Amino acid sequence: MHTLMKAFVRDERGVSAMEYAVLAGIVVLALGAMAVAFNDNASAMFANLFTQATTAQGKA
Repeated sequence: MHTLMKAFVRDERGVSAMEYAVLAGIVVLALGAMAVAFNDNASAMFANLFTQATTAQGKA
């Protein structure tokens, strides 16, 4: 049993999988934050475009 525990502690295959999981989590969080930020900017952009289009239509 002692030998099995030593082998388990020295085994580093799971460490690289854990690193990839943490990296994937960071990427997902970053993409989520960007989506939230972009959503606000996109809404403002289309509202501004609609306002300008209706204003320009009234002047023509």
